[in-house]
Amino acid sequence: MAKNYKEITGELLPFVAQLHKDLPGVMQAFSSMGKAATEENALDKKTKELIAIALAVANHCEGCIGFHVQTLVKLGVSREALVEALGMAIYMGGGPSVMYAAEALHAFADLS
Repeated sequence: MAKNYKEITGELLPFVAQLHKDLPGVMQAFSSMGKAATEENALDKKTKELIAIALAVANHCEGCIGFHVQTLVKLGVSREALVEALGMAIYMGGGPSVMYAAEALHAFADLS
């Protein structure tokens, strides 16, 4: 795999910032939704981010994989917990999710 998730996330950040400038209302609403969705209630932040990485894998979103793995690393998630979440993504997403689960492991190696 020739991808580098530090580069992928780093390359996307200026364009995300540009979206905030070009679409302030949309991006503020998206940020607010993200803040509300990740707020700790019945589920803690690690659990919510593990759900997010499973969805990122199942939806084949490399940028999402990079940013959610980055957050998981910051939250101190173990590789074992990540692997269990990837197992659920594979179960729900089939063969294509196997490939994107491999991408998430690659991102974890790049970003740890």
